Amino acid sequence: MGKVNQNDDHLLQIRKFKMEKILVIGGTGNIGLPLIQWLATTQNSQIVAGVHNVQRAQRTLAGIERLEIRHFDFLDATTFPTAFSGVSRVFFVRPPQLSKPKTDMLPFLKYVKQQRIHQLVFVSLIGVEKNPMTPHHKIEKMIQQLGIPHTFIRPSFFMQNLNTTHRFDIQQHHDLFIPAGHAKTSFIDTRDIGEVAGVCLTDDRYLNQALEITGPQALTYDEIAKIMTEVLGTPITYSRPGLLKFRRVMLKRGIKKEFVNVMVMLYLITQLGNAKKVTDTAERVLKRPPRDIRTYVQDYRDYFFS
Repeated sequence: MGKVNQNDDHLLQIRKFKMEKILVIGGTGNIGLPLIQWLATTQNSQIVAGVHNVQRAQRTLAGIERLEIRHFDFLDATTFPTAFSGVSRVFFVRPPQLSKPKTDMLPFLKYVKQQRIHQLVFVSLIGVEKNPMTPHHKIEKMIQQLGIPHTFIRPSFFMQNLNTTHRFDIQQHHDLFIPAGHAKTSFIDTRDIGEVAGVCLTDDRYLNQALEITGPQALTYDEIAKIMTEVLGTPITYSRPGLLKFRRVMLKRGIKKEFVNVMVMLYLITQLGNAKKVTDTAERVLKRPPRDIRTYVQDYRDYFFS
């Protein structure tokens, strides 16, 4: 028998994942897009973007190598076979508007089970094991009960919530209209979540694990308003509305009740002090520190003024 090279295991791992095809559902989203970009630039995997709007995805994902774009809809099982063709690993995030897991997600998860997928990576929520009322908790339980090989990524609140969900108030009123009280939150950049997901999808050591990932520190929204003021050069306030006022205003703006109710639940959890946990998991997985809030605001400054 020839001498075993110490790099043989690593080379076998590379060859294995080169042969695999990874389905990224929501490939144009805050997490799916950086995941696809990471896979395309650092790995040899074949990538499938499962998207609701194929034409928009073709524009967003133009130029990315080893990428196929396929139509996918959680609520339309006829899109499953094409999206899953040849796929061995799957990544997904629960769309915010889908708040009834047994109706919205169980048919999809049963299909995943039937396909004998090697790994399902689900972006859940930090502390979800203590919050059975959240959709994330219910989805995790369904995945476990079905016996699907999985990795749960449990991040803290997304920094990108500021330039999406809360962008209107920042743009129009230069205010963080967020019902979090004086509680601290260990925000994480979705670009880091995407890269963590990429590592998990290409390294079997993370199979059947739950990873709690956060940014480098926990901050209050008063502290975030101060950082945004400094970086953007415009005074940003934090008005600290109550939960009921926040819910009433969001509903008046036409945001779906189910989505608003989930937001209210999560901000109640924040007020209770359950969003301040800081872990070093992201740094260990990425082998570098996760991005901090100041870096995020600098990188996304145009979103707050466009």
